[in-house]
Amino acid sequence: MLNITQNKVKDKERIEKLQSFQVLRARVNSRRLIKILYAFGALLFILLFLPWTQNIRSNADVTALKPSQRPQTIHSIIPGRIEKWYVQEGQFVKQGDTILFISEIKGEYLDPNLVENAEQQLRSKEFAVKSYMEKIKANDNQIDAMIRSKKLKYEQAENKLIQAKLKVQSDSVDLSAAKLNYKIAKDQLARMEELFKEGLKSLTDLETRKLKLQETQAKVISQENKYIGSKNELINAKIELQSIIAEYNDKIAKSEAEKFATLSNMYDAEASVSKLQNQYNNYNIRSGMYYILAPQDGYITKAIQSGIGETIKEGAEIISIMPSDYELAVEMYVNPMDIPLLEKGQHVQIQFDGWPSVIFSGWPGISYGTYGGQIVAIDNFVSPNGKYRVLVAHDKNYPEWPNEIRLGAGANTLTLLKEVPVWYELWRQINGFPPDYYKKNSTNINSKNKNETSK
Repeated sequence: MLNITQNKVKDKERIEKLQSFQVLRARVNSRRLIKILYAFGALLFILLFLPWTQNIRSNADVTALKPSQRPQTIHSIIPGRIEKWYVQEGQFVKQGDTILFISEIKGEYLDPNLVENAEQQLRSKEFAVKSYMEKIKANDNQIDAMIRSKKLKYEQAENKLIQAKLKVQSDSVDLSAAKLNYKIAKDQLARMEELFKEGLKSLTDLETRKLKLQETQAKVISQENKYIGSKNELINAKIELQSIIAEYNDKIAKSEAEKFATLSNMYDAEASVSKLQNQYNNYNIRSGMYYILAPQDGYITKAIQSGIGETIKEGAEIISIMPSDYELAVEMYVNPMDIPLLEKGQHVQIQFDGWPSVIFSGWPGISYGTYGGQIVAIDNFVSPNGKYRVLVAHDKNYPEWPNEIRLGAGANTLTLLKEVPVWYELWRQINGFPPDYYKKNSTNINSKNKNETSK
């Protein structure tokens, strides 16, 4: 003791006479206490070298493994007014069971015969499309008939043109022969006149020769008329040929114009049919949305909308349902500093709320009342609470999770990492260092790659 004051405790005889003071003074001087302290220190020293499993502890919640198995709310696709409820809270429903019936509140859908009227309009437009199609077929047949008639008329006109050309050639040859006969008759008359002057031919012969000349001259004039007439017929045949082409082309063009106009009307009618068909299908589907059905087997948990006659908006939540068949999972949230240490398939120990357990975080082998899990999914983005969500499912190598666990219950998780000595873990915790980033497989792969590179 420090001699701070002049009053000495040992000088007080009344203190030394106290039994408790004498016992305590005797024990301090005892070697047994020293041995116990040495033994305890040695035990602590030995404990420092025992293996300790590094781990990441986090709070978690019980959820369903698949999104389709989690609690969900049923929405109304269309706005309406609640007319009748078919279920109550806590009731079990099967997929397709009717939950409630709503009536229409929008003005454009209040007609009770809306679907039938839309169907009738659709049938009328479809009949109009068929009529246009028949008219187009008739136009096609008419155009084909005109093309065949044009071909025959054209061949006929070509034959007439050939006949006219041949007739022109024939009349030209006849005209040349008539002119030759006229020249011969003229020469013969001249010789006859000389012979008549010489007295060798009679006047009758001379007059006969003159008459012959007149006849040949008349034939020349007649043949010229025929030749000119044949040329006119040739020109008329050419004109007729061109007129046939122009006439039938005009008729075909008119028929095609009528056909294309009918096609345009048909396409407009088809567009109207598509629009009416879409409208009819929408009306038909909308009429089936008045009955809200259960999407899957489950239990009705809470009626968000209530009462009869209450109006609901489009997409409004009506009722919540809990699927009856689900597979439990645990979602835990891990600090960003620890997320690189986790990977799929890693083992996790879980302590569920309400289930007594004794946990030794560093010695999982002697923990009691915990259940085994396996990491199945790790989010790649941070959650609103600043941590990363990790989904843990049941590990098949460990006992089944209790059937009494319900979704939404709390849990504590213990993700097991590398084994280190106790002194190392204490040193890490004191300094605030993260657990060791250790993966055996990746280390082996890196070492192999280094060896291959060195070779």
